[in-house]
Amino acid sequence: MSRIDDIITQFQTVTANPKAAVEQYKKETGKGAVGILYLYGPEEIVHAAGCLPVGMWGGNKTISDARAHLVPFTCSIMQSVMELECQGTYDILDAVLISVPCDTLKSMSQIWKGKAPPITFVHPQNRNLAAANEFLVEEYGFVKRRLEEILGENIPDEAIERSIDIYNENRKAMREFCEITADYPGIIDPVKRHAVIKARFFMEKSKHTALVKQLIAEIRKQPMTPWNGKKIILTGIMAEPLGLLEIFRNNGFAIVADDLAQESRQFRHDVPAGRTPLHRLARWWQELEGCPLAMDPGKARGQMLIDLASRYEADGVVVCMMKFCDPEEFDYPIYYPQLKKAGIKNTTIEIDLEEKSFEQARTRIQTFAEVIH
Repeated sequence: MSRIDDIITQFQTVTANPKAAVEQYKKETGKGAVGILYLYGPEEIVHAAGCLPVGMWGGNKTISDARAHLVPFTCSIMQSVMELECQGTYDILDAVLISVPCDTLKSMSQIWKGKAPPITFVHPQNRNLAAANEFLVEEYGFVKRRLEEILGENIPDEAIERSIDIYNENRKAMREFCEITADYPGIIDPVKRHAVIKARFFMEKSKHTALVKQLIAEIRKQPMTPWNGKKIILTGIMAEPLGLLEIFRNNGFAIVADDLAQESRQFRHDVPAGRTPLHRLARWWQELEGCPLAMDPGKARGQMLIDLASRYEADGVVVCMMKFCDPEEFDYPIYYPQLKKAGIKNTTIEIDLEEKSFEQARTRIQTFAEVIH
């Protein structure tokens, strides 16, 4: 096995068994773990307490118990999160941070049934106002105080500043990884690319960064070879289950960039400078662009996708439409005509984490491969 394969295997082991990764962290450090219910949370505050921030994005689960708590048209992620919650999967956590940028997340904050206590906070939507930043600073202050109470840990500003530095270093490494992936599609296929990115939700960030840097160094030793397949951009909330990524790989697609909430939206810009660490974290939210759960009157997402397609010479854009996600569905009619006007071919696949058979998606992806050939 090559060094590249060895490193990729380490990431895949983490993503295949997040519970084991959390248990290993708790055993090694004697500290706890705190869930971050998607999409965005102040992970740096959790990290500063010495705990492991754990991304909660559901999983490929058959839904049964969750139907007693959620309406049928709840988005696929929340249904799978609730199913895992009902099964006790999240009992390993010490607390759960829940932001409420959509109606479904508001409901989840009210009906949370797990043993880990929820800490609910609000991301303001009038994001460019100075008052919005102050409001979010207060919200993050509440999160910090509740974490200190639950964990029995003091979280000083100096520790949060150090954690911000650690996270910004990870963000920089991830951006570099995504760039090199676009240059070496024959080495890092869609499945491997996703494993490297997803593993950051279950690993302490400095350890994840170190391993990513090792991977980048090993990839750079390899010769660049021409790519004869198709280059695409993904946009949406996430591109799971894993079976979907395997279809892309098996049909000769290279993911040269993405606009996924689970992936590049997490690290495409750093936490900026500011007068206090909580102000800095609040400004990260203010500077987030192109996400339908962060109010954007200018609707920059379409142009962002056009720019990405041009920069990476992509053959097309694949919209990963989360089932029953209203913000994503409302955004699509705005950026679709922009892509069409720009001459960028695109297609849509439905993302359903309960899905076990991917024939419909396979047909659409195969057809798209023929269209952009």
